Amino acid sequence: MQPFTEKVIKIIKNIPRGKVMTYGQIARLAGSPRGARQVVRILHNQSEKHQLPWHRVVNGKGEIGFKDGDLHDIQRELLENEGIHFNINKRLDLQEFAHESSQQI
Repeated sequence: MQPFTEKVIKIIKNIPRGKVMTYGQIARLAGSPRGARQVVRILHNQSEKHQLPWHRVVNGKGEIGFKDGDLHDIQRELLENEGIHFNINKRLDLQEFAHESSQQI
């Protein structure tokens, strides 16, 4: 496994309940500031294998990355069950719900 992938997995595993991180935020902490798309790929390929809390990762606007549909609804429900609220524009408040981990892995 690549070092970047290992770091991303560790970061995602440590997102606490009721908090989220963005793809870009995770990429920066893992050492690749432009690696947000790699984070998406890692989530897609590794979530089940590593039991990642994939639902706690959102885009930089505070939106669920999936378009409307089953996965979108599942992610939203999981986040709401953790106390995260969405506004009328289907966004969550990153200032309130973002996990601020300033420590680079």
